Amino acid sequence: MKILVGIKRVVDYQVTVRPAADGKGVETAGVKMSINPFDENALEAAVRLKEAGVATEVLAVAIGSAANQDVLRHALAMGADRALLVETDAVVQPLQTAKIYRALVEREAPQLVMTGKQAIDDDAAETAQMLAALLAWPQATFASSVQISDGKATVVREIDGGQETLQLALPAVISADLRLNEPRFIKLPALMMAKKKLLENIALAELGDTAAPSLTLLNVAEPPPRKAGRILNNVAELVAALRAEKVLP
Repeated sequence: MKILVGIKRVVDYQVTVRPAADGKGVETAGVKMSINPFDENALEAAVRLKEAGVATEVLAVAIGSAANQDVLRHALAMGADRALLVETDAVVQPLQTAKIYRALVEREAPQLVMTGKQAIDDDAAETAQMLAALLAWPQATFASSVQISDGKATVVREIDGGQETLQLALPAVISADLRLNEPRFIKLPALMMAKKKLLENIALAELGDTAAPSLTLLNVAEPPPRKAGRILNNVAELVAALRAEKVLP
């Protein structure tokens, strides 16, 4: 069984994000970039399935500029067998990402596609669902446990009321929650070995019509500063303050 894992390069979660000077995005110049944490969970799950003898190949895929090779090398060091970069300098939105993944599924014929449940830069949480719809494959999102046997995936997923267990016939699309696993620490030998693994680059145009972005980003700005707080001495002062702010009648 081949597993295709979608990887996104994002601003590292420990970095405080600032709007770019032109207001057309966030500042990335000189900023530490990393693999999207949820995608790292998806990749870890795929590698563990291969180590368990369930999967035969793990293919990591990223979309974007040549800079994305760093997160793909990270994926190779974690245990992916090979990596593929779909090169484009344009901004790629979730629907276009799903259409690119669909083209890669037709090219690579995986039996399972895994992604993070969302990317921490836009928090859209919709690519996996769109991809499943485009492929007419079953899907399980927000997975906290994945078991594969007899051509079926048993997935425990996080929902508002607790947990839900689904069984899907493969091929299928699964998106990973942080609770799915603890991604492994990459040691230096693995990093060195990753340099010898295949990292293929293809141009976005080679995948045919994957559609253009349908949304226009108008502006990115800091939220307004919060007002300074006040310490009140008793309930009467609190009620008076709430009435002054028209919170209470």
